[in-house]
Amino acid sequence: MIQAAVAGFALGFSLIMAIGAQNAFVLRQGLRGEFVLPLVMTCAISDAILIAAGVAGFGVLVEAYPGAVDIARWGGAAFLLVYGAMSFRAAFRGGEALQDEGRKAKSLSGAVATCLVLTWANPHVYLDTVVLLGGISAQYDNNWAFGAGAIVSSFVFFFLLGFGARLLRPMFTSARAWQVLDVLVGLTMWAIAAKLLFWMA
Repeated sequence: MIQAAVAGFALGFSLIMAIGAQNAFVLRQGLRGEFVLPLVMTCAISDAILIAAGVAGFGVLVEAYPGAVDIARWGGAAFLLVYGAMSFRAAFRGGEALQDEGRKAKSLSGAVATCLVLTWANPHVYLDTVVLLGGISAQYDNNWAFGAGAIVSSFVFFFLLGFGARLLRPMFTSARAWQVLDVLVGLTMWAIAAKLLFWMA
């Protein structure tokens, strides 16, 4: 049981570490110190739901209806292209920097809604959590222990990412640093979108 849980934690953590739209958004909000707890909980709980679905056998269901996956790929690619373009526009405009005083916070509902879209409209999330983790969990007698380990890894990662970002805050008092981050986020979004589009071809 412990072996399965450790394996689930290790694999789940390694999969989620890759930079993507969701991680980039949480990092950005962590740097700004805006709504960090609700966002990391949104990401971790979403992963927990998807991992549980995969362990319960929904990975087989997804594979049986590939058309649904294709729709998610097209929608995810379109969203990532738009999100990347917005990041490039922000980098081109420049002028953004962390301001501890007089900074107007964006709405919590808007931040959570963006986080939900970046999570649930990303086909890679389903492939990693539902299909891959769900499929591998079937190899263990204690498949739910494997799933629990993967779920814990998600909570650990997002809390580290969201609350650990504050260590980088001194660097992001510079507008130039924000421009670099926006460019990197834009490139990441477009690279993932391109991967999805070429994968569909």
